[in-house]
Amino acid sequence: MSSPQTAGPQGGPLHVGLIMDGNRRWAQARGLPRALGHKAGVEAVRRAVQAAGEAGLPWLTLFAFSSENWQRSADEVRDLTGLLRLYLRHEVNALAKGGVRLRVIGERERFGPETVSAIAEAEAATAHNTKLNLTVALSYGARAEIAAAARALAREAAAGRLDPEAIDAAMLESRLATSGMPDPDLIIRTSGEQRLSNFLLWQAAYAEFVFLDVLWPDFQAEHLQQALAEYRRRSRRFGVGAG
Repeated sequence: MSSPQTAGPQGGPLHVGLIMDGNRRWAQARGLPRALGHKAGVEAVRRAVQAAGEAGLPWLTLFAFSSENWQRSADEVRDLTGLLRLYLRHEVNALAKGGVRLRVIGERERFGPETVSAIAEAEAATAHNTKLNLTVALSYGARAEIAAAARALAREAAAGRLDPEAIDAAMLESRLATSGMPDPDLIIRTSGEQRLSNFLLWQAAYAEFVFLDVLWPDFQAEHLQQALAEYRRRSRRFGVGAG
């Protein structure tokens, strides 16, 4: 696998996380079925990935399907998983040609063998790309991710391969699904909601947040540029210095 880029565009950020929210409200406001809201959301994903590449972002992580989303109606889950397979099938060539490396984190096995196979094929087809590292969080929940990392460390300690007193933040980070990725500098959430919703809780410890009052299907390149401009206006001190 090619080494990922380690420098962002001038003034940063290096890594942007996107909580894509508002598909259902977008459809409801237009008197449309939920499925069409999710379909419009897929078009917004396409625009966001293109805009990130044009902005020179090395890392982009999309929160596409949370572990809590399985509690939605069976019809909606079926629509979402169908769109996921469609996206993987239709977009992998464009991602590969555009220099985008795709990686999926989360409990992919819950989507069934057909989707798992499509994910693996898309990851393999884009594995050597270096322009943009695109991570898609599917059936992902940060609390479960942290708990899984803790269990992995506990098993190593119980087997005598690890001194519990040696466990530190870096060691736990190395067991997270995002191991090897830089922490997000900026997290953007659409739809006007202002919460993380169990997304990258550990990794977002020092992230900046921008909340946009736009529903995800209406997300355009200028919205990304707006969030990047806001990020560059801020002074990040990481707990050091006055402020």
